[in-house]
Amino acid sequence: MPLRSDWSERTCSLARGLDILGDPWGSLVLREVFFGNGRFDAIKSRLGVADNVLSKRLGWLLEAGLLAQRPYTDGARMRQEYVLTTKGEDVLPVLNAIIIWSEKHLDAPADNAHMRVIHNGCGLPTASADTCSHCGSRLTAANTSWHSLTRSEQPLALATAPTLATAPTLAAVALPNESEPSA
Repeated sequence: MPLRSDWSERTCSLARGLDILGDPWGSLVLREVFFGNGRFDAIKSRLGVADNVLSKRLGWLLEAGLLAQRPYTDGARMRQEYVLTTKGEDVLPVLNAIIIWSEKHLDAPADNAHMRVIHNGCGLPTASADTCSHCGSRLTAANTSWHSLTRSEQPLALATAPTLATAPTLAAVALPNESEPSA
C-alpha cells in the first residue's frame, strides 16, 4: 500500500499543488532551505527527522523541480547541498500565507514560538503573503526576511535561487541510498 496518493494528474489545480506542497515535512524542508540550511545534516538536525523521511522528501522536491543540488566539499569529500530553483522560490507566498494565517488563528505553545514575515525594504512585518501591507512592494525571497523568535533576535534574510551565472553548476543528481545519509 503506498504511503501517499498521487494527485499530480487531477483536474483541480489545488489538488495538483497539494500533491507537492501538502506534505508537512516537504514544506518544513523548504523552510529550512529558505533559511539557508541546505545541507542534509543541517536539515535533519533542525527538523529532527529520520534519514529515510528526509531523503524521500528531498527526492520529491528535486523531482518536482523546487530544489536542485549543488556540489560542495566537506574536507576531502564531495557532497551535495540543496538550493532553491526559481520554481522553488515561487513557493514563498504560499509559505508566507501559512505563517501569517497561523500567527493570526493558532495559539503559540510558548511566548517565543512566533514567526513574522518582514519586508526588508521598509523593515516592517506584513499581513499579506505576496505584497507588503505597509508599503505595497511585491514580496520576493530577495527582499523578505522571516523572524523566527526561536532562531534569532533579528529577522533572517531568505535564500534565493542561484543566479544564471551559477545555475549551470547545479545538477539534479540521484539521492544517496536512504540508509546512507551522506548528502
